[in-house]
Amino acid sequence: MSFYKTKRYWGTQRVARVCQVSPATVASWIDAGHLKGHKTPTGRRRVTSADLVEFLRSHGMAVPPDLLVEPDGAEGRGEAVVVVEDDPTYLRALVKTLEASDLDVEVVQATNGMDALLEIGRVHPGVILLDYLLPDLNAVQVVERLLEPGRHLDAEIVIVTGGMPAAAQAQLERVGVRTVIQKVEGMGVVVEAVRRALRSRRKVA
Repeated sequence: MSFYKTKRYWGTQRVARVCQVSPATVASWIDAGHLKGHKTPTGRRRVTSADLVEFLRSHGMAVPPDLLVEPDGAEGRGEAVVVVEDDPTYLRALVKTLEASDLDVEVVQATNGMDALLEIGRVHPGVILLDYLLPDLNAVQVVERLLEPGRHLDAEIVIVTGGMPAAAQAQLERVGVRTVIQKVEGMGVVVEAVRRALRSRRKVA
């Protein structure tokens, strides 16, 4: 029986430590197709736990315990974060900041509400970073659709906005959103909000 977390992603640095090779060697394995992996939008290579376990076993290498069981206190590992933002400059900066942080999350992007709903259904994220006003839907409408009968939403939702109507706060609270961040507060505040959301989700789980 396998106990690894199928959504947990490993970067080249961590894979290199497990395999006792250089990160450049891991990157070349991924690029050549020897180790199954993918690139994030900012060019970082990622390998899922399942694929790393398969690679190690097929090459007669030991599988470390922390790959099979999520260590206590780990934050974000195995989680996806869906970032929904229609401003391309802010989106690039936010994705880059999250991927460079110590959260070790997989960042998935969407630029409108409908694409966000599709991506959320596909990756089942731990956290959704959601701009309030999108080209097609606002944040309340997105969350309402996520809460429709037949859907299962267990992600923490963080609103990141440049501004919203005065009544929006109450509407967001009504659909269960607890965290609203203004973009002017800076990227560091967003990262810490994601960290808290991941901790909150782990406690519930």
